[in-house]
Order: sequence, then C-alpha cells, then structure tokens
Amino acid sequence: MHEARTYKVQLGIASTRLKSAGIDRPGREARHLMQHVCAFSAADLINRESDLMPKAETEAFFDLVERRSLGEPYEYLTGEAWFYGLRLSCSPATLIPRPDSEVAVDEALARLPLGRLSKIADLGTGTGCLLIALLKHEPRLTGVGIDLSAAAIEVAQQNVDAHGLSERAEMRAIGWRDWDGWGETDLIISNPPYIRSDVIETLDDSVRAYEPHTALDGGISGLDAYREIIALAATGMKPGAWIVFEIGFDQGAEVRSLLESAGFSSISVACDTGQRDRVVSARLP
Repeated sequence: MHEARTYKVQLGIASTRLKSAGIDRPGREARHLMQHVCAFSAADLINRESDLMPKAETEAFFDLVERRSLGEPYEYLTGEAWFYGLRLSCSPATLIPRPDSEVAVDEALARLPLGRLSKIADLGTGTGCLLIALLKHEPRLTGVGIDLSAAAIEVAQQNVDAHGLSERAEMRAIGWRDWDGWGETDLIISNPPYIRSDVIETLDDSVRAYEPHTALDGGISGLDAYREIIALAATGMKPGAWIVFEIGFDQGAEVRSLLESAGFSSISVACDTGQRDRVVSARLP
C-alpha cells in the first residue's frame, strides 16, 4: 500500500525509483506517466502538485512506474507513441514507431508525383504509421496497409479512424504474398523484419522481451523479407512505380544488390540523423 502523499511527493518517489532502475530522464518519464494516469496536462500537474493524490490514482501510477522500471516500454504502458508529429495508438502487437523511420516517409514523399492522385501501399504496416504520415501530408493519396497480424491491423485501423482517414485508407490482415494490389500501386513503402535471427537475443531487453518478434526477425541473413517483397514487386508492380524500404544500418549494399539483380533502377540509399544507412529507394523501369 502507498501512503497518502501529495502529487509532488509521489512524483519524487517515482523519479527516484526510475533513476535507480537506470531509466534515462527519470523525472520526465515519471511526470508523463502521472499525467497519463491522472489525465492531467503539464499545467494541471503544476497546479495540483500540493494536493493529495487519490488512492486509486496512486496505485495505478506506481503500477506503471514499477513496470517501467522493469523495462517495459513507455509507449506500451501508455498505449501511444508519436511519429511524424502524429499521436498514434500502439500495443505489444505492433512495433513502436521510431524517429529513424521518418526518413522513409521523407524519401517516399520525394518520389510521389505532386498534385496527382496516387495509390500507395504499406507492407507490414504495424501501427500504420508510415501510411498515415503519408496520407496526412498529401491529401490526394489513397492507400492500403497490410499486415499478417490481425491484432496489429486492429491498432492500425484505430489510428486511421482517429486521424480521419477512413475514406482514404484500407487496412487488411493479409500477407504481402496473398495481396493482389501490386499492379495498381504507384509506391510501396515497407519497414519489414530485418534483424538477423541470431541477433534477436542480443537486443536491448525493452525490445527483445516486449516487441513482437515476427516484426523483427528477418531470418538468418536478415534479408528474407526483402528478397520476397522484391521478387513479388519485380513481377507484379506497374512500370514506373517506386519501392521504399527501411533497412538496418549495415544492409544498404545488400538491399541495393537485390534490387539491381531484380531489374530495378534509380536506386539510392538515404541516411538517418545519425548518418547511418536507413532507407533504400528504387524504381521499376
């Protein structure tokens, strides 16, 4: 049981607990968890810091603090993440959207024809973050997000609805091998599983223990998904269509080679903010 204390005191206790667990920026995370539990804005928390925190809120808050101290990702605790300036729902059925993936959106936008109706597809959509960011940025786009996980598609559909895109986006629980829209799409974007199987167990605990392995594991070489998607795209995409992949930092040359061998042209590799290879783009002649 937690004693009755003010919001300010409980916040200090939580910050100390998170700091002792090695959490970066423990004070910030404690504040945000408290705001989440109490439905407070930052101003609310300041104005209420001298008030006693009710028992139910205290118990719920320290439950999240303890789970966070054990490594559970903040985004899964709160059920939301930010991507490309958009608030999105996320769950353990989906990968957590990360800033590095925003490079894929930038690269896709640079290749879409301006002012023209276009159709895009997001393969392995997860939260739908890539597709939603593109549709929010370009109102003349329509698109489809596909994912084998029905639970992930449920989250993606929530995000589509929340951002008012249900008229322009379709979410389907299906694999890319069974998808029949290759020849109708102007651009395909994908952040597929790309981590080598033998590396999974070496990942940070917050990733390895909580994020879905089916969205991480790219097989022995880490390239299984790229090989499959590129083979399907080479025979099914319409001429002139683009494909934009997020990749692992050390996979630029290998994915470029796969695309070249399949007959793609205009191949380029873009870096993330850390100057690591992050996105490969190519066009089907």
